[in-house]
Amino acid sequence: MQDANRYKELRSAYDMPPPSSDPLLTEVNKGTATGEMLRCYWHPIELSEAVKDVPLKVRVLGEDLILFRTKNGAPGLLHPRCCHRGTTLYYGRTEETGIRCCYHGWLFDPQGICLEQPCEPDPNHVNARYRQPWYPLEERYGLVFAYLGPPDRKPLLPKYDVLENLAPEDLLISHGDSVGSGGAKRIHCNWFQTHENVMDPYHVLILHSSFSTVQFTPEMGRNMRVSFHNTDTGLHSVQLRDLEDGSTLRRLSELVIPNVRIVADPRLKIMGPTNNVAWTLPIDDVTTRIFTVFRFSENDDIPTNIGGGAMYGGKTWYELDEPGHQKYPGDYEAQVGQGEVTLHSEEHLAFSDEGVRMFRKLIKAAVRDVENDNDPIATFRSDPATINCVAGNFIDEEA
Repeated sequence: MQDANRYKELRSAYDMPPPSSDPLLTEVNKGTATGEMLRCYWHPIELSEAVKDVPLKVRVLGEDLILFRTKNGAPGLLHPRCCHRGTTLYYGRTEETGIRCCYHGWLFDPQGICLEQPCEPDPNHVNARYRQPWYPLEERYGLVFAYLGPPDRKPLLPKYDVLENLAPEDLLISHGDSVGSGGAKRIHCNWFQTHENVMDPYHVLILHSSFSTVQFTPEMGRNMRVSFHNTDTGLHSVQLRDLEDGSTLRRLSELVIPNVRIVADPRLKIMGPTNNVAWTLPIDDVTTRIFTVFRFSENDDIPTNIGGGAMYGGKTWYELDEPGHQKYPGDYEAQVGQGEVTLHSEEHLAFSDEGVRMFRKLIKAAVRDVENDNDPIATFRSDPATINCVAGNFIDEEA
């Protein structure tokens, strides 16, 4: 960030210097420093229930891929261009053991191994050199996770304690509609400017409380004392709000490097440890999607619109017209309003941005670790690969 004093000399906006973004915070493509760091982790790419026998186009970390499920139930993630003559597998047909190319019928299993070449003189003989580029997948919590990094660096897919050890009456509900950012399935901006918002609790006092309307609860709009703390896997914030009855609302929000957000219910209907974990997926440099998994009991009063979050003048985000979005802006408007990729050179970070500073520092440290051929923070090589979440809403009674 350039010297803030430079603006004192400006005569008008015409004199502003050329703006720039920090690539170590924003770039996700293969071969970039941060793109390679992100590829050291597993990422959710779709809801399990959405992956059926019809191939899907997916875009992950700037790569276009084909996602499918065989008739036997195994998911696969392959490079779209068939390794034979290059047509797309999007028009392929899924079968018991794999996906068959529409052009000459080559059949590939979920690991890209070619099983059949029906047009060859001996269709029972398949040259082992022909293998479709692929990525490994795992399914957990109702999500399909992909690992897009170097095979020899593949870590274990982490577990989260708040989503484990389910009782018979417990259930997990998975969403891919970017809960917390208006519910738009695609967020049209860089992943980082949406994700670092979790370590910006002060915006709740303005954007969600006093600017237009109370979007959560009146308690969330009360002044608070905030502290930030590094953890073994990332960073969390502690927010203390004194309530009218003399008790204190102690609220903890958490980030797991690089792109996991664990946030307690802002409507305060879920007290105690959080009941959800979310992943911010960088689709590419300018598009983002958030996957969230909620844990509920069958005995809970499960809301019809799970994770619907804020209300904007009595309406949901989707019910607002454009004047409504201007009158009742929320996270989506504030973050997309920064542009497709925010301009870090024009920022002036203040005291209230300490959590943002700390998170950016952790991301850059993870990038350096990968560049030095070390495992970045929050990668697991042995069980138990379980992350113990601290996020939640808690009431501390008056002493």
